[in-house]
Amino acid sequence: MVEHTALAQLAAAMSDEPAPIYQRVKQAIVSQIREGLWKANQRVPSESELVNELGVSRMTINRALRELTSEGFLVRMQGVGTFVAEMKGYTAMLEVHNIADEIAQRGHQHSCKILAIGQDKADPEQAAVLGLTTGQTLYHSLIVHYENELPVQLEDRLVNPLVAPDYLTQDYQQMTPYTYLMRVAPLTAGEHIVEAVLPDARQRKHLSVDEHEPCLLIRRQTWSDTKIVTYARLLYPGSRYKLLGRFRGHG
Repeated sequence: MVEHTALAQLAAAMSDEPAPIYQRVKQAIVSQIREGLWKANQRVPSESELVNELGVSRMTINRALRELTSEGFLVRMQGVGTFVAEMKGYTAMLEVHNIADEIAQRGHQHSCKILAIGQDKADPEQAAVLGLTTGQTLYHSLIVHYENELPVQLEDRLVNPLVAPDYLTQDYQQMTPYTYLMRVAPLTAGEHIVEAVLPDARQRKHLSVDEHEPCLLIRRQTWSDTKIVTYARLLYPGSRYKLLGRFRGHG
């Protein structure tokens, strides 16, 4: 009975907008989850049931379910079924995404608070990670990102002014540093180092966590062609975020 109701709800939610069918299926399923019609841990209809109810191919349904599983909306258990996942914020581990877009994709509101932005003289360590010389000018910003007014990321970023000369004059209430940097210096390579850390007092205050809560720290260095663009330390409260990685392999 529950699955029959879920099928009817999903069919009614299917959009007529011009878009690939698998995307329309995904959008319909996500809308059911976000509106609370499909609850966390609820079993969702099988591929066969979805094919019959929606009148689309099994390949289309399989792609929609596979991508929704990768994006954290569903959990697929072999031999058992597919279930609505417990929703928890995530960030891409092997890719570089805009945090504002990640939050919007979950149907939530992104906002930010700029704690500091300006220029400094590079110390030896900072010079090394940006490919500069010691004492050379660099740009620095410290920003807290919020999801529905809850702090989810502390972004501590160093920027190479030779690659992004107008970094300090952008309105980061209207766009994220990611958006500006991708426009002026499109990403061609990146490196991540991920570790679990205990935040210091300043970081705990910005992220509203207690002294015993571990955080996820991503140290991210990015290049555009042969030039290093930025080095960022992205700190996430462990209880509010998870990392999502996707890869292709053989066997």
